Amino acid sequence: MNTSTPVNISTPISISDQARTLAKDLLNFIDLSPSPWHAVEQIEQQLLNAGFSKLDETQAWQLSTGKRYFVVRGGSSIIAFTLGSKPLANTGFRMVGAHTDSPSLRLKPKAAYETDGLLRIGVEVYGGPILATFTDRDLSIAGRVTVRTATGHDIKLLKFDDALMRLPNLAIHMNREVNEKGLKLNKQTELPLLFGESAEGIAAEQQFLAYIAAALNVAANDILTFEFNVFDTQKGKFWGANQEFIANSQLDNLASCHAAISAMLNSSNQDGSNICALFDHEEVGSESATGASGSFLSDVINRITSNVGMSEEERLRALAQSFFVSADMAHAYHPNHAGAYEPCHHVMVNKGPVIKTNANQRYASNADTAARFIALCERAKVPVQQYSHRTDLGCGSTIGPILASGLGVASVDVGSPMWAMHSIRESAGVLDHYYMIQALSALFNS
Repeated sequence: MNTSTPVNISTPISISDQARTLAKDLLNFIDLSPSPWHAVEQIEQQLLNAGFSKLDETQAWQLSTGKRYFVVRGGSSIIAFTLGSKPLANTGFRMVGAHTDSPSLRLKPKAAYETDGLLRIGVEVYGGPILATFTDRDLSIAGRVTVRTATGHDIKLLKFDDALMRLPNLAIHMNREVNEKGLKLNKQTELPLLFGESAEGIAAEQQFLAYIAAALNVAANDILTFEFNVFDTQKGKFWGANQEFIANSQLDNLASCHAAISAMLNSSNQDGSNICALFDHEEVGSESATGASGSFLSDVINRITSNVGMSEEERLRALAQSFFVSADMAHAYHPNHAGAYEPCHHVMVNKGPVIKTNANQRYASNADTAARFIALCERAKVPVQQYSHRTDLGCGSTIGPILASGLGVASVDVGSPMWAMHSIRESAGVLDHYYMIQALSALFNS
């Protein structure tokens, strides 16, 4: 028997070739996007290939009805939009928002130092990752580097495909209670990554910068600054008895980014106007020039409405007609930890998009906006689920409430169910990604 071929067992779900193709495309997208800057670069190329025109915030915009545009801010946030033929004051915008960043480890500005003949790399915790999942993995770094030029500096993206670094666990013989009490890591002293053996007589920082310089084919003393994200070099995979699940890093929230862009590219709506807004820094509060709390989306909307000659009254009418979907991953029910979930709200993998509700406005959903999303799912012929967090556990939040309050737009929070959120290796369902793209496509085509 060929054990590399999945055994065909009885299963309650049927996964189409289209769903598998979309899931494979998602895994490839994530593999090529180990940092927010790489994710935006990939999305930018997709939009250009689809005929979108790139705008520059520093230049005057000349927009035309029926055209498609996008604009990038800070290299890590991107907004794409289409202008329909019907007046915006009557149709408003159909909007989807997600975030390009994921919890991880980020290198410190002066990262390299030497201890006992070994090069170590100092890191800072970004967001709320499950730190124990970073141990004993084949890690590398990706991000952007500023390089001195004759006229100032250039920004270059860099991704090391090979495993460069590692965070080895302490042997159980020296940590006898690790299985009973769990792995706890001191963020300052126990998170530095091992990079290699140190060369004698050369400062650690010089050795590290020389490695980066060689990859970029520049002089080490021309490297001014860098921002590097630590990532797992293991590629995304299908898994399960019928290959019905996927595993990769950064499913939260690159899966939502991929679904939103896929839906926009699939849209055939010539009448309405659509916006897809993908922001950085959600995992650390969104308060930045490129975050959802910043002015990026409102700036773009204001420039659109003024460019097409709308008055302030008409702009406000357009926003009152608008609908915003905040797409961020949801917590799937885990049978090994049944007590962590709210009864009657067990969200299941491969059972459809999830509407997330919280009475304290950690999510933007309300009865009206949830009903609107249910109608979209019905139109798309996909199932839909509802989620509420246990009352005695702290509930996370999204960009939904931020943008709902900032724009005054009716909003709903949704997501695809997943396991192990904020692990370096997360899991989700093949069908759920297809379902989400169909639901968001129904929004953009409405």
